[in-house]
Amino acid sequence: MRVASRCLLASRSAHGAARSAPFLRATARRGGPSGSTGISGYTARIIDVDVLGDAYRLRVLTDHQQFADPDGDAERAGISSAQWPLFGQLWPAGQRLAEAMHELDVAGKRVLELGCGIGLASLVLQRRGADVLATDLHPLAETFLAYNAALNGLPALHYRRLGWASARPSLGRFDLIIAGDVLYERGQAEVVAEVIADYAADEADVIVTDAGRGYAAKLGKALAGHGFLPMAATAGDASRPGPVATLRYQRLRCAA
Repeated sequence: MRVASRCLLASRSAHGAARSAPFLRATARRGGPSGSTGISGYTARIIDVDVLGDAYRLRVLTDHQQFADPDGDAERAGISSAQWPLFGQLWPAGQRLAEAMHELDVAGKRVLELGCGIGLASLVLQRRGADVLATDLHPLAETFLAYNAALNGLPALHYRRLGWASARPSLGRFDLIIAGDVLYERGQAEVVAEVIADYAADEADVIVTDAGRGYAAKLGKALAGHGFLPMAATAGDASRPGPVATLRYQRLRCAA
């Protein structure tokens, strides 16, 4: 594992029952656009989502049972038939991440979202005028993200298909890196910390919403090796009890 040498002052496997439907403030809309929002080989629906008083509409997959990989994109990306449709839903961690972006001061910050899925958090940032780059590895993510931006009257988001095996220096460095529910199996915390280190500016914040699978402490330990320290929870974090935790970290350069 690469260890940061900077001088610092401070700082999905199964999507199970913890992701309970009542946590999501979303309702499905039937009819109208719902019947025409599928991608070839898939059916989709439109849901209405409330993000702390702001309304969003999202296209999501109708169910978790859909899988088609005629061109082998999923196989090349290492995505199994069981994992394939999990990106196409709004999970509680995605909702919580969007809420955190709604409350955050993003003025002047360059933001990277890892594993954006259908993109609600990035849409919130786009609406607020942030400089955001949404990324994912899923072959359908870009199409869903573009559709959802248009559905909400927003300009197209900047998007890159991004794997985590190796860094892409051409993407540059970011002041804020965010991710929702990326700690879903053993060893994932260390991988996520490495990816964050690849793209974080010398002074950077990290916000990860975690569904409570037991790897949050490992992420904190791995990020500490790159100079990140945990930040205190905000009032907004504390006011939202439930299975999803909002993890915040910060890295600051030492003064010369």
